[in-house]
Amino acid sequence: MLKHISILILGLLLFQIPSSWAQVAPEEGDFYRITTVPVPEGIHLEVGGITSLPDGSMAVCTRRGDVWIIENPTIEGGTQPVFRHFAMGLHEPLGLLYHNGDLYAAQRGELTRLQDINGDRIAENYQTVYAWPLSGHYHEYSFGPKMDSEGNFYVSCNVAFGDEEWWRGESRVPWRGWTIRISPDGEMTPWATGMRSPAGLGMIDDELFYTDNQGDWMGSGGIWHVKKGAFTGHPAGLRWTDMDNSPVSLSMDELYAKADPRQFRKAGRYVKPENIMEEKNPNTLYQLKKSFPEIQLPAVWLPHGVLGISNSEIIRDESGGGFGPFAGQIFVGDQGQSKVMRIDLEKVNGEWQGAAFDFRQGFQSGVMRMAFGSQADLFVGETNRGWGSAGTKNSGLEYMSWTGRTPFEMKHVKAMPDGFEIEFTLPVDKKIANDLDSYTGRSYLYKYHPVYGSPPIEDQELKIKGVKVSEDGMKVRIVVENLRQYFLHEIFAEGLRDANNSWPLLHSKAYYTLNAIPEGKKLPIETLSTYRSSVEKAKLEKKKTSYKTTRKKPVQVSKVSKAPTYKEIEALLVKHTCTACHKAKQRVVGPSFAAIANRKYSAEKIVQLIYNPQPKNWPEYATPMAAMPQVPRKDAMKIAAWINTLN
Repeated sequence: MLKHISILILGLLLFQIPSSWAQVAPEEGDFYRITTVPVPEGIHLEVGGITSLPDGSMAVCTRRGDVWIIENPTIEGGTQPVFRHFAMGLHEPLGLLYHNGDLYAAQRGELTRLQDINGDRIAENYQTVYAWPLSGHYHEYSFGPKMDSEGNFYVSCNVAFGDEEWWRGESRVPWRGWTIRISPDGEMTPWATGMRSPAGLGMIDDELFYTDNQGDWMGSGGIWHVKKGAFTGHPAGLRWTDMDNSPVSLSMDELYAKADPRQFRKAGRYVKPENIMEEKNPNTLYQLKKSFPEIQLPAVWLPHGVLGISNSEIIRDESGGGFGPFAGQIFVGDQGQSKVMRIDLEKVNGEWQGAAFDFRQGFQSGVMRMAFGSQADLFVGETNRGWGSAGTKNSGLEYMSWTGRTPFEMKHVKAMPDGFEIEFTLPVDKKIANDLDSYTGRSYLYKYHPVYGSPPIEDQELKIKGVKVSEDGMKVRIVVENLRQYFLHEIFAEGLRDANNSWPLLHSKAYYTLNAIPEGKKLPIETLSTYRSSVEKAKLEKKKTSYKTTRKKPVQVSKVSKAPTYKEIEALLVKHTCTACHKAKQRVVGPSFAAIANRKYSAEKIVQLIYNPQPKNWPEYATPMAAMPQVPRKDAMKIAAWINTLN
């Protein structure tokens, strides 16, 4: 009894210690907990699709062709989940949908209806709703379905790749590189083209969106609004625009007259196109849209290596607050980095655009599919076979739950006529928020070229003119002098703290794709704070050093340069997104830094490979590295020197 009283008194004393004494910034897991669903021995959950059922069970399809119904998936009351084998023998299904008592799966070559006729949780009827052609190429994955309010299904189809030009996406049979619509009675309508690897489909307010991955003609990953007749960028599907039922009239020849495919031979073999350093007037999608109005720009760019490398499922939070303070917002999975991002969409001048944020990392394998369960838990289906991903497992099923604590985050970022408005989940420290030095930013874009990915181009620092903080501390208007339409605007608010706990933002960067600048009044300069703490600090430093000293300067002894340590280099690795694909000693999406060091490249050679990667040197890795010419040479040399210390 005395022991319990002592512990209670100690707890009360600790509770009364001022929080400013030892304030530890919280982490993602303090707000969103990840739980792994235990899987019985012998079942391989390489999840290709997942959907919730009315009774609280979850249905999961696997890349091995099975469909499982999982009862008690959240392990309530300590009871283990029950797996029921619903269907088998499907051809790598990569999507699952529940509708009117039946399950629908997108196999490689067809949309299939799976019916449980007698209620025993085993499918007795496998019905082809619609079948599409296949060439047999390994990369002809099919994704979906999603359904609109009229009961139509949507499926997206991957491109294949060339035999000799292994880097170039091809549409070998009709509707590869397309999104197709299938009516309830099985009638197919080609919907849009320009897709390369459209792994994620989502229906938001009865409008179709999809995610694509960085690759040839795709400068970075992103989210596109898929209108009927749209062309989203990859040219392979244009091969079929002369067919009678094509809603797109743009031909491949017309596009290539403006955008050089760089398809030529040397010594009898095709030459893989590489990024042209310091290229003059490179093509961009928004410039080509002036010639080809059917081009659909990304609603949101997802910077490669920062917000994923292989973007997957799109899902909207319709939990009404059960999943935290982001109700109504969009979540996007990433297969390569094994994480989930958050998207805040808005429509400006008739076009979708918005901000992207990091959200939750640390899943055990590549995030491929997501679905909300009956208790507002977000289930995450995982796989990495053939694609590579961060994490310790090859596959699995986990779910993410809100702990009830509210993180300090940028909840919304909205475009304004003269900048952006940021709304927070918690009140911000108004003194810090009024300091312009609390914010930095830049804007940039990507090339439209046949190379795998693009470095950021036309990089420009944001000129922040002033800020205005709301009375309640929940919003900040940031006035920017140099907004650029169509560009990705990176807003970095590292200096901000919340008013109650002095916590920094859990994720301090927002990436806003500005397809349209809203009309309206701009804030008068006299209403803005233009205070910069750095200016005041400089004035004080000038006063301190205004007097002269007669003390002799010590003789400078030249130091022998030495390779930097990891602690010294870590910030550069994070800044230039190296850690998105590489770890010191662990294979992730790319080889470990130690494996690179074992190649015994010179520092100069490593720098050359940063600027112009050679995927042929690492054929065992599925995802080729994109060129990174934006890394300053000084930083690249430091990184190379550190890598070589691992040999």
